[in-house]
Amino acid sequence: MTLALILTTISPEVGGVLVRGEKGTAKSTTVRALASVLPPIEVVAGDRFSSAPGETSPDGPAPDQAWPRDAETETRPVRLVELPVGATEDRVLGSLHLSKVLADGVAEYEPGLLARAHRGILYVDEVNLLHDHLVDLLLDAAAMGRSTVERDGVSVAHAARFVLVGTMNPEEGELRPQLLDRFGLTVEIAAPRDPQLRAEVVRRRLAFDADPHAFVESYADAERALTDRIAAARKLLPEVELTDAVLTKVAEVCAAFEVDGMRADIVTTRTAIAHAAWHGRTSVTRADIRQAALLALPHRRRRNPFDAPGLDEELLDQVLGDEEPEPEPPMPPEPEGDGPSDEDDPGFDTGAERPAQPTDHAYGRGRETERSSEQPGRNTSDASAAEDQGFETGPGGPPQPAMVAGAADPYRVKRFEVTGTGAGESGKRSRALTSNGRRVGADPTGNGGLHLVETIRAAAPHQQTRGRTGGRIKFETTDLRTARREGREANLVLFCVDASGSMAARKRMEQVKTAILSLLLDAYQRRDKVGLVTFRADTAEVALPPTHSVDIAAKRLADLPAGGRTPLAEGLLTAAEVLRVEKVRDPRRRPLLIVVTDGRATHGNDPVVRSRQAAQWIAEQGTSSVVVDCENGPFRLGLAAQLAQHLQASHLPIAEVSAQALAGVARVA
Repeated sequence: MTLALILTTISPEVGGVLVRGEKGTAKSTTVRALASVLPPIEVVAGDRFSSAPGETSPDGPAPDQAWPRDAETETRPVRLVELPVGATEDRVLGSLHLSKVLADGVAEYEPGLLARAHRGILYVDEVNLLHDHLVDLLLDAAAMGRSTVERDGVSVAHAARFVLVGTMNPEEGELRPQLLDRFGLTVEIAAPRDPQLRAEVVRRRLAFDADPHAFVESYADAERALTDRIAAARKLLPEVELTDAVLTKVAEVCAAFEVDGMRADIVTTRTAIAHAAWHGRTSVTRADIRQAALLALPHRRRRNPFDAPGLDEELLDQVLGDEEPEPEPPMPPEPEGDGPSDEDDPGFDTGAERPAQPTDHAYGRGRETERSSEQPGRNTSDASAAEDQGFETGPGGPPQPAMVAGAADPYRVKRFEVTGTGAGESGKRSRALTSNGRRVGADPTGNGGLHLVETIRAAAPHQQTRGRTGGRIKFETTDLRTARREGREANLVLFCVDASGSMAARKRMEQVKTAILSLLLDAYQRRDKVGLVTFRADTAEVALPPTHSVDIAAKRLADLPAGGRTPLAEGLLTAAEVLRVEKVRDPRRRPLLIVVTDGRATHGNDPVVRSRQAAQWIAEQGTSSVVVDCENGPFRLGLAAQLAQHLQASHLPIAEVSAQALAGVARVA
């Protein structure tokens, strides 16, 4: 992580760093510490955009004119600008200065966070929870080095060259692969498992709490040495020679790992050059290419959210050749005293270490399962009894225990929506009033941006009573109107899955898991929260509380067994309780309940009546629901369709969950 951060500060064109790691691993602490070890910068005095002499700035001698080389300057530390998850687009880009418009009638641009972060660090904690359109905006600015604002009668362009650093906990949800690819480098970190190292972390923390000033002073020399080394690497960067052989080798590495597009080649090349400068070399070696590939390629091999990031280092070494990576020079030693020795603490020089590779999760695909086929002349009553006890009947033999079925590759599914218009978090599923989207009206109060036309229209009838005889329009606070916008929101998609014996015995569990995996992928792309309730035997359980991580949902789904009776009522009531709790936690997020079942209810006293009552109670709460009917075969009871009627839900046979299948039905019709 520290190596990636340093390389992208040496060469900001690398494109920033995304840090993925579990909670409590000092991701934020490390990023915030980066600003203090970077060399200070020289800026034009009084310039709001941190411009350097000779740089074009909206605050220049004239609009969009460069400051003279001899302009008065001041030296200040590099800024670390933090972007909160709830930031609006106006706050990020900048917008019209409302107080000056209303008070003085002057249309003046108020710089946003991108302008403040110029020549510094823009840090987004929990970047995976940031709205996609804001992530797109940040990555575009980081790639172009410039931000252009065209809104509310303001037209401004300013430099926005910054180091973009994002941190995230994968348990809370993933970035889309398209956005993941836009980050130059990605690293995965975890807490150390060595007891001695963990004890040292605690020892340092306690020492800092006891005397912060003395603790910081004990590392002052090491930090100054690090600052000098970064400055020397920046100065050396233009002198690093990039040969055709190096470019060809980088291209061979990227082609070998089948990464999409050309961004991987460009980022890997820039990172290798920065790595060479960091180690004081003017030529790029295979060691530089190897380290650059380890940082720039793993996340670019993910083609869907269920693919685990990682890189086959044996393949990388084969492509690079037999030459061993060159040893790298050590970091300046730490100060003597209470701190650990160099053997105990590797410091920032992590370039020679290989990052731990994450486990390659299969999410149930390719799992070997034992399945039997129904045979002609089979005793149906015996089969039903076996289903209710959680067994599959093999051909001509005694009942066998049900197995855990795998799932095939996911497919594109039909889009399900919550009825009505909501007001939840911005997403891509259901209609809602959001902070972004098409403008559909204006409100006297609200969180949207200024609706200038409606504000003027509200003030116009009162100009005579306010004493206006000419000149500027006279405004009052009651005239202010904000834009009402309609877009799409993210929802809570709760799966209630029948895992009883009837699902296993009729060979449906693989089809069911594939459908749910496909729906999970759809929920991921639409930025929904997902949850999983399963019911089998004599109980229902919350296999996954609502979360943004569809990865975890896919893992729980892969290990889901099938067998036993069908406690349908318990499953519905458990799902209803989950929805009730989530409504208290997040009342703006509307739920969508997807019940996956064949409609049978075989557990408890009068199970059919209890299931009907549970379904009707959920319908009375106004919950939007979908029943995915898993029943198949020539003789069908239609119980799932009846359940859908009681739930007031949409009814869909499982074969029609696929968007392709639905398109085929439409073409035939």
